[in-house]
Formats: sequence, C-alpha cells, structure tokens
Amino acid sequence: MVGLFSRMVVGMTIRMPRWFVSWVSRRYVAGPELKDAVKVMHRLSKEGACFTIDVLGEEITSMDEATFFLEEYKRVITAISDNKFDANLSIKPTAFGLLLDSEKGMDNIESLVSMANEHDMFVRLDMEDHRVTDDTIQVMLDMHDKGLKNVGVVLQGRLFRTLEDIRYIADKIGPNADYRICKGIYLEPSEISHTERQPIIEATSACIDAMLDSGAYVGIASHDHPVVNHTLKALESRGMGPSTDDPRDNSGAVRKQKGPGYEFQMLLGVRGPMRRKLSNQGHRTRVYIPYGEMWYEYSIRRLQENPTIGTQVAKAFLMPWTNRP
Repeated sequence: MVGLFSRMVVGMTIRMPRWFVSWVSRRYVAGPELKDAVKVMHRLSKEGACFTIDVLGEEITSMDEATFFLEEYKRVITAISDNKFDANLSIKPTAFGLLLDSEKGMDNIESLVSMANEHDMFVRLDMEDHRVTDDTIQVMLDMHDKGLKNVGVVLQGRLFRTLEDIRYIADKIGPNADYRICKGIYLEPSEISHTERQPIIEATSACIDAMLDSGAYVGIASHDHPVVNHTLKALESRGMGPSTDDPRDNSGAVRKQKGPGYEFQMLLGVRGPMRRKLSNQGHRTRVYIPYGEMWYEYSIRRLQENPTIGTQVAKAFLMPWTNRP
C-alpha cells in the first residue's frame, strides 16, 4: 500500500510545473551553484556531519563539457580547502569524457585525483549503469597503479556480479580498497540484477560483510533500516565501532578524514533523524551533497528510479516538522 502511494506521489510530482519540482528538490539538492553547497556544509557541519560533493551531470556529448566538470571540481577542492570542511569528492567518470575519448577522459580524472591528493582529499568514483561498471572499476585500479590511492569506487548491491567484483578488487589492491556500497539507483535488467526489495537488501548486506572481511574501508550508503541494522550487527560481531581503532588484522592504513574502517553515508535530505541518531552514537556519518544546473534532471531521475521518495515528499509537504533533513 505504501509503495502504491509513493508511486502515485511521484507520478503527480513529475507532471507538476518546474517551480514545484524545484520546491521539492531543494530538500535533496543544495542548489545550482557551488556557493549553495558551501552554505549547506556550513549548516550541517554543526551536526557533526562530513560530506561528499557531487557536481550534477553525467554522460556528456563533447569534451568541452568534460573540461567544464574538471574545472568545476577544481573549484570545489579550493572551496573545501578554504573553508576547512571535512569533505571529499564524488565524480562520475562519464562526465570527464570516459565514453567519448577514453585516453583524454583518464587524463582528466588523473588531473583531478592528483590535485585532490595534494590537498589530502579523497575522490569517490560514482557507479553509473552496468555499461560502465568494468570501466569504472578499472579507472580506480589504474589510479592506484599510478600511486594515487586517494580514490575509491561505488559498488551496487543489486547487481549479481558485485560479490565477484569485491573478490577481484581485493585480489588487486587488498585493504587499500575503499568502497561505497549502495543498493543501486539504476533499474537494471532482471538478467543481471535483483529487482525486488528483499533480495536487494539481502544482497547488499552480503556485500557489506564481504567488504568488511576483506579489510577494506566501507561506506554504507543506505537509508533502509534492515541494511543499517545488519551493518550495526556486522560491526559489533567484528569488534568494530565508534571511538575504537579498527581491530581487523587485514585492514589498511588509517586514512585522513575517515572512520575506523567504516562510515555511514546518506543523501542530503533523506533520513535526517536516522543520520543524527547514528552520529549521536559516535558513528561517522557522511552526507552526499549534489549541486549544479542539472538539478531538474537529477530530481526527476531520483523520483522515477526510487519511487519510495514519494512518501518522503508527501511527508515533507504535509508534516514538515516531522521530517527535518
């Protein structure tokens, strides 16, 4: 019943005028400009959160657009450094030209990762749909081969291949691996992915276990209570938790601006009460903050590909006092 209601809300929202979508999206998108993201970080820093910044946009049609993203992310690095924010970057490899000119795209990514490395800043490679899964993983491995270990990747629990990807990455770089694990926002074909909620949750939880056991750093990017609860039990069973050093014998080096082998990550505007509860318990919590001129496209895609947001939209509209970001 809740799922049907959420889909109804989403269906109505995406047909609303652009100004209404803008009203809805301001909860989930910092705004169109970098200064908007800076403002949000100042506000949420008071709650003990750290951040990852995403300049909205992905597949591009020209290398000139790739140059824009490279230069914009360099501005983000400068803003983070100048404001002394506890923050890192999230980038989509296709936005840097990976599908248009793989060599130039790799050069662009290496340039950004190198600049971030000079500022002791981490770069997360966002995972897009299954067409670029192999390429995205390879970009991360290539950066590590070049000595740039301040880069990690996102893996999606819904894909059948993900456990094997974890084993493959562990074989290549061992505990230097740094993941964000999420269910996956892209609705992939049933031939290659789980499509129902419970199997996706179970698969994502299995991936979290495999990542923790491999000694990797694990960013748990989930708003689902079952996944978060599974993670808390998995951490406890391994002697991991807040205010304690990572006890795993196979863990990697302690990373600047990271937790004791793990952290929880949530989208801006989603499950604020859960994030604050985890933070108050001492867990490191990171907020994913998107901004940019493509806020409308991002908002519509989020609504279409994750209809459960519909319930949160309705709650924010009808009872805003109960659903503070």
